[in-house]
Formats: sequence, structure tokens, C-alpha cells
Amino acid sequence: MNDKLVFLGLLYFVQGIPYGLQSSLLPVYLRGAGHSLTRIGFTKILYFPWVLKVLWAPLVDRLSTKRRWLVATVSGLALTCLTSAALAPEAHIWGVAGSLLAMNTLASVQDIAVDGAAVGLLKGRGELGLGNTAQVVGYKAGSVFAGGGLLAVIDVAGWSWMFMLLTFVYAGVALFVWGAPVLDDESVRGQQADGGRKGGQGADAVRPWRLWRKLLAVPGTPWTVLYVLTYKLGEQGAVTMFPLFLLDHHMTARELGFWNGVIAMGFSICGSSLGGLLLAQFSIGALMRRVFVLRTVSMVFQSSLLTVLEPSPLMKGMAVLSMSAQHFLGGLITTLTFTTMMHCTQRAEEGIQATHYSFLATLEVLGKLTFGALAGGLVDWFGFQVAFLLFLTLSAGTALHVWTATFTGALREHQLKEQPK
Repeated sequence: MNDKLVFLGLLYFVQGIPYGLQSSLLPVYLRGAGHSLTRIGFTKILYFPWVLKVLWAPLVDRLSTKRRWLVATVSGLALTCLTSAALAPEAHIWGVAGSLLAMNTLASVQDIAVDGAAVGLLKGRGELGLGNTAQVVGYKAGSVFAGGGLLAVIDVAGWSWMFMLLTFVYAGVALFVWGAPVLDDESVRGQQADGGRKGGQGADAVRPWRLWRKLLAVPGTPWTVLYVLTYKLGEQGAVTMFPLFLLDHHMTARELGFWNGVIAMGFSICGSSLGGLLLAQFSIGALMRRVFVLRTVSMVFQSSLLTVLEPSPLMKGMAVLSMSAQHFLGGLITTLTFTTMMHCTQRAEEGIQATHYSFLATLEVLGKLTFGALAGGLVDWFGFQVAFLLFLTLSAGTALHVWTATFTGALREHQLKEQPK
């Protein structure tokens, strides 16, 4: 079991590196180089390959082996980082954008392969729980490493040396996967699984609209679709823009790398882990109702800090507290959200459950990316105060959406089922 956790944790770690680069390091680096918030916000479009993941997932599932897909994608990430080391973001902004787009494409394909490997490797409820913990912690640790650790030293080491380091990291992981014994019997399992899939999904494969109707007919799906598209809108805008406000007025890039990229992300990992523990004790509806209200209160506090423009130790302390609270609650909400998605998917017929979950996961990414791309433009056009008022309104609206569902909608059913514990 330990070999499986190390294998999965390492792969999810390197999968989180592109997210950390783009969500934490790149905005601060570009802002320091004088780029507008609108341009920085539009870098979220580079995440778009994650939205398309559901389209090429069948190829990864049916062609070749998971080992070969993983070695190919991780090796591709190493080559992309090697190319990026020769670029200067100040002079080659489009080249850097192309490199990040390639990294996101390769990481999204890697995600399909490692998820498929995890399904085959993890057996029983205990292993599934530990494996999912390795997924969340590994991914966020990779994000912290790239978005926090590397940002803290980029002023000293420089852009090129940072990407050379990532090249060696990816190359080492590719060699590790190539020789990993945990995948030695995947070919036999893959052939057996492929034989079982061909008959069950053939009709829907040639008639995709029939499959879409099946997905949307699953009980609770319309509410869940609206929820996953909107639950992160206000939070995503605040988490993206507040560090850039601090960079403009209160902190250096190195300070942001430590406090936002390392400490705040550490709180996010704690929140994600706590979510799993709380779900064993309380109903998901009651938890979501309370946590969403707390997130709205946290955003009120963070928005109030925008009125303070003069740097001071007190302001820095309040800013760190605000970012830590937002990331902690955001991590907790993410765990609750993916559990809600799983509850919904379990109502689908077995033959479409994997596709149903991928459908919801793709919409979850799409909702975050769309607003993340627009947040910078909103701040440029209307200023931080007005933009954060919009973020706060969206967050409060989502809290109301969840609150209503716990009494009269989709989440009420979860409560009624789980209360007898």
C-alpha cells in the first residue's frame, strides 16, 4: 500500500506544478514586470485544456497502457520546461503563454492516466480514502512548491534556473514511472476491462446526444450543474486579485511567495483534509450551509482591507490572516463539493457513472476558469473596491443557493439520508 501511495502522491505532486506556476507565480511575476491586471486575468484561458479533458479521456482509456501515457506526458513536461528556460517573460510573453498552454495540455492528459491507474490500483474503502488523500495533498503540495517556494527564490535564482530545476524534477519522475513495479500487471487488467466496456457503451458512443440526455436525466444533476458552475465565482476573483492588490501596496514578490504561496496554501491543504473528517460526523447539507456563510463573512473582512493603502505591520498581519482563512475555507468547500458531485453521480446507472462524474468535473473547472479570466479586467475597469463588492455579492448568492437547497432542494435529501448515523 505504501508503494501505491508514494507512486500516486508523486504523480499528483508534479501534476500540481503547472497550476502553481500559473495561479501564484506568473501573476506576481507579470505584475512586477508592469503588465495590466486584464492581461494577467486572461492568462486563465491557458487552463482551457482541462475543460477539454472529457473529450480525449476515451483515447487515454483505450489506447496503449497507463505507464506509457504517464511516461510520455511527464517527459513532455520536462521538455516543455527545458524550452521555457530559454525564454524571458518580459520579452517573450507569447512564448511563455505557449509553454504554459502545452504544460496544461500535458498535465490534463496525465491526470486522466493517473486517475485511471488509481482506479486499478486502489482496492477497498480504506485504500480509496488514503488514495484520495494522496491526490489532494500531493496536488496542492506541487502547487505550493511551484507557486510559493519557487516564487520566494526566483529573484535570486532567475527564471531560467527555475525551469531547469523543473526539467530535472519531471525527468526524474518519468524515469521513476518507467520502472515503477506497481504498474507491472496493468496490461492484463486493461485488456480485461476493455473487453467489458465494448459492449456496454457502443450504442451511446455512436449516438452522443442520447448519452447527454442520460446524464442530464440523473436526479439532482440540474442543481449540481448550476452549483459547480457558480460556487467558486466570488472566491476565485478574490483569491486571484487580492494578492495582486498586496503586491501593489503592501508586499514584495518574495513575501507574497511565502505568505500566499506557502502558508495560505498550507491552510488550504488543512481545510481539504478537515473536510473528509467532518463528513464522517455531520451531514453534508449542514456542513455546506455553515461553511458557505463563513466564507461570505471572510470575504467581507478581506474586502474591508482594500481601504487600507498605507503599508504597516498590522495590515500585513491582517492580510495574511485573511488569505489563510480564505484558502482554508476554500479547501474545505472543495472537499464538500467533490463529495456532492459523487453523491449525484452515484444515482446514475453504472454504465455512465464515470462519464457523468467527468462531465461535472469539467463544468467545475469551466466555471472557475471563465470568471478567473474576467476578474483582472473587472479590477482594471472598476477598481478593487467595486470589483470586490461584486465578488462578495456572488459569494453571498452562492451561500443562499446552498442554504435553500439544504431545506427544499438537492441537499435536503442528503441530510435526510445521513441523519440516522
